[in-house]
Parts: sequence; C-alpha cells; structure tokens
Amino acid sequence: MRFGLFGSAQAQRGGSDLDSGQGFRDYIEYNVEAEALGYTSTFVVEHHFTGLGQVSASLNLLTWVAARTTTLRLGTAVIVLPWHNPVLLAEQTATIDLLSGGRLEFGVGKGYRHNEFASFCIPQEEADERFEECLALILKSWTSEQRFSHHGKHWHFEDIIVEPPTAQKPHPPIWMAAGSPDSIRKVAQRGFKLLLDQLASTADTIERFKLYKSEVEACGRRFDPMDVAVSRAFLVARSAEEKAKAVESRLAHQRRLATLSTAPGGAFKSSRSFADTLEGSEESAMFGTPDEIAKKLNALRAGGIEHVLLNGPAGSRENLRSFARHVMPAFAGPANERAASRAQPQLVNP
Repeated sequence: MRFGLFGSAQAQRGGSDLDSGQGFRDYIEYNVEAEALGYTSTFVVEHHFTGLGQVSASLNLLTWVAARTTTLRLGTAVIVLPWHNPVLLAEQTATIDLLSGGRLEFGVGKGYRHNEFASFCIPQEEADERFEECLALILKSWTSEQRFSHHGKHWHFEDIIVEPPTAQKPHPPIWMAAGSPDSIRKVAQRGFKLLLDQLASTADTIERFKLYKSEVEACGRRFDPMDVAVSRAFLVARSAEEKAKAVESRLAHQRRLATLSTAPGGAFKSSRSFADTLEGSEESAMFGTPDEIAKKLNALRAGGIEHVLLNGPAGSRENLRSFARHVMPAFAGPANERAASRAQPQLVNP
C-alpha cells in the first residue's frame, strides 16, 4: 500500500510581531521528514480568499519542497484551471518538472467553491468550458514541437512555443478530482488518474473506485490501483478524548468550508458533500489507535484501494512519525503478507 500526503500549509495573518511565513517553513520540514519516513508523495491544495490561511500559490510551495527532497512526488490537488492562464501555467509546471527531475504529478479540477468564483469575477457556470479550453492548451503547450496560435472563447495566443519542455514525456501524469459517476467515467475515458476526496464514506469511496476501474477496463486499458488516490484525514490519537475532540473539530471545519462554498440562498452541492454528523465525520476519517486506523485501511484495501493520501492536523510531525512507525509497516507488502495488520499494537509513545 502506498501512502502520501494531502493538504496545505497555513500562513497566519497578524501584526509585525507575527512571522506569517513560519507555517510555510514548518510545512517544508514536514515534507522533508515525510520523505525520510517512507511517504511517497505530497499533494498540495489550492484555495483563495478563505481568511483561513490556506495555500493559494501551490506551485511556489512545491518548488521549495522539490529543492529540499529527492524522491517525493510533487502533486497538485488540485490546480483549478478556470482561474489560470494556461500558457503561463504550462511554463511554470514544466519548470518544476525539470528542476525536480521529473517528479511532478499534475492534479487539476474545475473548482466548486462559490466564493472563489465570485471573488475572481468568473461565472461559475463557465467552469466547464474554461476547464476544457485551459487543459487542451496546457497539453498542446507541453507536447508541441512547433509554434502554434490559439484563438478560443476565453484565451488568445499568437505564434507561441512554450518553454521549457517537461522532463516527463509526453508530459507529467495528470490527475483529476471527481466524485459523480459521470465525472468519474470521463476521467477514465480521458486516460487520466483519479483523485477521490476525504469526505466521502468508505462505502461511497469504494463504489467510486470500482466504477473508475470498470470504465478503465471497458476502454481496453490495464487498470493500476495506484492510479486512484484516496484522501483521508488521519490522527494517531493518544486517548479517546483526543479522538473525540478531533472529530468535533473536523465537523466544525467541514461546516465552515461548506458555508464558504455555497452560493447565497443556495445549497452546498458538490461531489465533496459530507454527512453532517459526528458519526459521519468520524467514519470518513482515520482517527484513533493504530488498531482502529488499521481496521479502516483494511476496509479500503478489501475494496481494492492501495493508494492513500493522508491529511494530518496542522502538519503535526509527531502524528506523521506515529503513523509511519505504528501503522505503515503492516501495509508495506501484499495483503497476504500482512496477517499482523489485524493485531496492531496499541500506541504507547509516538
């Protein structure tokens, strides 16, 4: 089973006595240690205008991570294409791919938060068409050896050749976030990899995984379970009280983000919808003892899932170490070599 990271750094706002960059530096060190502990990737989110300090310039952050690591795959989860100049984005991502030695994993999406579209003054109804035009231009920019021009609905370029070239050929792997059946089928039909969110229940996540698998095979391609990455919040808790507090905090955070994502007077409608209960929040997260976490991982693996991206509390390196030491070893090999996974020791010291 493969484990990577999912999430973001935080840049706190404040007066002159507050170092707003400390959260970014802490996140870099978090990723450096993650690589040493055996995590294989880091996928960074992109969000804007939340007031919560979430990462907005994910490519800048990944460039720093790339400079401090050697094997960690560098993912975006996701870059929201409707907001970006496609040619500039193609140049920036190709540069990261070159400098990192071909470690970029290019995750893209259409966006779903009302407040972000409204603040960018981009109609959310245009998300699909902007996404398609942007993605087509990025792919052409990465692969064209000749100059070309483009005159579309939203973008115009004349006589361009995009530099530098990417290190990975024909281009970096492309991941798409999807949750609805139609969206998942389209990801498979495009030949892209699939990102599944951290809010869906285990049953829904496995159902989506199997739908993608069946569609890939229907397209005549060999299915690789590593082409689906499932995000999950995780906390190796020291006590039942710590776990309960984490579940309450997670639900409150989900509700806060749902409010940001919802149009005034509208309902929160997204493939990232969640069960608005403590039970639902706990079910979709990996909070608890190593035993409890292993049980949830076994349930995912029983459904075919082998690739998990973990989102920890505020970049806690103690939590990162605890998971690596007390959970990961039991999932290092094939399922038939992991009999010990059903008898994980209780955590005493992280």
